[in-house]
Amino acid sequence: MSVLQVIPSPSQGVWQLGPFPVRAYALCILAGIVLAIWLGNRRLIARGGPAGAVADVAVWAVPFGIVGARLYHVVSSPDAYFGPDGDPMKAFRIWEGGLGIWGGIALGAVGAIIGCRRLGLRTSTFADAVAPGVLLAQAVGRLGNWFNQELFGGPTDLPWALAIDPPFRPQGYQEFSTFHPTFLYELVWNVAAAGLLIYLDRRYRMGHGRVFWAYVALYTIGRLWIEALRIDDAERVLGLRLNIWTSIAVFALAVAFFALSARRHPGRESSAWRDGRTGTAPGSDRLVAEEAGNLQDDQEAQEATGPRGQGEHPPTHP
Repeated sequence: MSVLQVIPSPSQGVWQLGPFPVRAYALCILAGIVLAIWLGNRRLIARGGPAGAVADVAVWAVPFGIVGARLYHVVSSPDAYFGPDGDPMKAFRIWEGGLGIWGGIALGAVGAIIGCRRLGLRTSTFADAVAPGVLLAQAVGRLGNWFNQELFGGPTDLPWALAIDPPFRPQGYQEFSTFHPTFLYELVWNVAAAGLLIYLDRRYRMGHGRVFWAYVALYTIGRLWIEALRIDDAERVLGLRLNIWTSIAVFALAVAFFALSARRHPGRESSAWRDGRTGTAPGSDRLVAEEAGNLQDDQEAQEATGPRGQGEHPPTHP
């Protein structure tokens, strides 16, 4: 097979900056966080929130999320740390890779709730604002798996197959050289899902956490089939990888909470603040004005076309 027919793996994922190692895995995570904060900030301002609040909440959410992601990875892959040949101290070597998104979302949400309460923001509004950015952050973070030559799928000779160096091939797969690039599949899926969320939010003006729950549902759908392709060691329950069962359970919960929110709280919150105030921080006036103008256009369109649902809804700023 020609080199032009495969995706090459990076020759290294760590560079030495004097005595300090610079790891591509960490850089990808940091780049994803920056992207999520940037997009989340714009979306929260458009919802009437204060400029800079996303970064303030991230101070709580990111550390909680990283700890949660590491805990889930260690618990769901215990043999490497507590098995016969395991080393418990490796559980603290987060720079070597190994983060579970489910734990990251769970504890990251706890950190976000703390941050939102300290600022007086509605958690549901904040979650809806940052959800597309979180998906983009996950997409960028998957590039770290590419640099580490890890978490790829089974052998394949497709034109977009990923070349894996012999030291990184799992036991039983040494004779194969190209594999499914699951990092790329998830990256593309997450970017597409983020775009879909932004479109749906503009079209239907979703609120009260529904953008967030739609994010969770979309992500789990993609994770189901991507997880089924992977060949790395994983805990199995009833013949399926643990992450597949987790995806199914989380998808069901997301759909249930989405439906419950739509039934109990149709429409969108009138304020991003828990106390209902409408003031915003300096720097947010332009986007809030855009949002207000779109709302006025929406109301005028309803008057011209009849009850909500019969006419087109104008877009709002993401």
